[in-house]
Amino acid sequence: MEGTDEERPLIHYLPPQEQCSEYTCDGTVDIDRRPAPKQSTGNWRACFFILGAEFTQCLCFSAVLKNLVRYLTNVLQESNVDAARSVSTWIGTCFFAPLIGAFMADTFWGRYRTVVTCLSVYTVGMLVLTISASLPLTLHDPYINSGDGIRRVVAYLGLYLIALGAGGIKPCISALGADQFDGGDPVERVTKGSFFNYYYFTNNVGTLLSTTVLVWVQDNVGWGVGFAAPMLLMGFSLAMFVAGRRVYRYRKLGGSPLTRVSQVVVAAARNHRMKLPDDSSLLHELPRLNDGDHYRVQHTTQFRFLDKAAIPSDDNSPWRLCTVSQVEELKMLLRIFPLWASLLLFFVVTAQMSSTLIEQSAAMDGRVGPFTVQPASLATFNVVSVLIWVPVYDAVLVPLARRVTGNARGLSHLQRIAVGLALSAVAMAYSAQVEARRRASSAPMSIMWQAPSYFVLGMAEVFTSIGMLEFFYEQSPESMKSLGTSLAHLAVATANYLNSGVLGVVAAATARGGAGGWIPEKLDEGHLDYFFWMMAALSVVNLLQFMSGTLSA
Repeated sequence: MEGTDEERPLIHYLPPQEQCSEYTCDGTVDIDRRPAPKQSTGNWRACFFILGAEFTQCLCFSAVLKNLVRYLTNVLQESNVDAARSVSTWIGTCFFAPLIGAFMADTFWGRYRTVVTCLSVYTVGMLVLTISASLPLTLHDPYINSGDGIRRVVAYLGLYLIALGAGGIKPCISALGADQFDGGDPVERVTKGSFFNYYYFTNNVGTLLSTTVLVWVQDNVGWGVGFAAPMLLMGFSLAMFVAGRRVYRYRKLGGSPLTRVSQVVVAAARNHRMKLPDDSSLLHELPRLNDGDHYRVQHTTQFRFLDKAAIPSDDNSPWRLCTVSQVEELKMLLRIFPLWASLLLFFVVTAQMSSTLIEQSAAMDGRVGPFTVQPASLATFNVVSVLIWVPVYDAVLVPLARRVTGNARGLSHLQRIAVGLALSAVAMAYSAQVEARRRASSAPMSIMWQAPSYFVLGMAEVFTSIGMLEFFYEQSPESMKSLGTSLAHLAVATANYLNSGVLGVVAAATARGGAGGWIPEKLDEGHLDYFFWMMAALSVVNLLQFMSGTLSA
């Protein structure tokens, strides 16, 4: 596959020319703001603390999310519709909040301080939620059930403190981990790819433990204990994360990303009548950005209108004249968005694991030997698939692909994402065939026929989700790494809202004339298989569009 990100590097590292052996080459510093020593900071020694914080955050998040509907209906006495709406709103907030957290990290606090602050907020949120679950049952009176009671207020205060904490942790913890590997060192640059693999692996270990152990504790021991246990773990994780502060590598802040981007747009608009020089070296650029900068963004010919922001004139104000590097930062963000849009459909497909695939499994026979498998429990196959395929990918597939492609990563980011897009189409096609067979069968069909679909979607996540996260980090401007990784979470949030819209449109469009449509209340009267085939076809079209855009890049 041509035109990959490796073949057209956007970051050009400047001096020193000699190999950096004592200090990092990418401008990172230690906690005392001195150049970061390679032997005592960063690398995996720092990532153990960072991955530990991510593990605990994911464990707490899943412990709340997986059983939140039951908590709202059983404890807060909300209706099914109100509970579902409340959960959707909360999830959307959790995945949109990273945009705010990323902005604060890149502009004011830095990634480390943002994570510490938000881990603290997260811990307080878990404490407040635990208190809501532990309040005396006597608080359940008509006033409480009307929705204005103490328990309800305390519960939602805790939930949205958790969402606020997640907004800073989600985009910054992965970016901080990637910062621990020297971008100017070829060996550490390759190792950074393994970090993203095990970041996602750690994330899923936390999910697995919460959906098995903590959900069982909530249902069988009590909600208070079920929330208190992850709360205590979060407090311990915060202490351990702070304890590792002397081995972390830190990035210097580059000013407000929003201001820098806005200056380019305004300057280009104000200079729109000026003629671009044929020689790009005549555009404005500083000889050296500052003493701490070790990279420069190369000039590219795409989005040439924006180059007008760097045309020298009599007015040298930052809102009339920008550097080439500043212009290229905006171009880098613009190049990311077509890929971001292509990934929306992928996450709409993965969202079926919490919507249509659950409905399909509810219409199947859940008995497996002496056990009864609940529809939501099948998501365990997705998590297990990720836990299997991450080490397989890192230890087996990467070395094999490296021999074929000659790429140090094995597969480029874009090739890796394309494989995941193809696997998502396979999963939807398989689900369509299962549904067609279920409807045609005279006997109840075993729920285990769905397991391969969840397993394949887990494989797809290993390729696409991790590849996306690493790509967004690598291709984001140096001063906007947290913002770049937050785009991954924004894609998940947008896709979940988009999935709700798609389901509504399909239901309305196919239920005309009194017909039940493709997705009726009773699936035997509908054609859920048609919906899955539609998603498979759209996934193929999306893959072809993605590949054509990659090849033409």
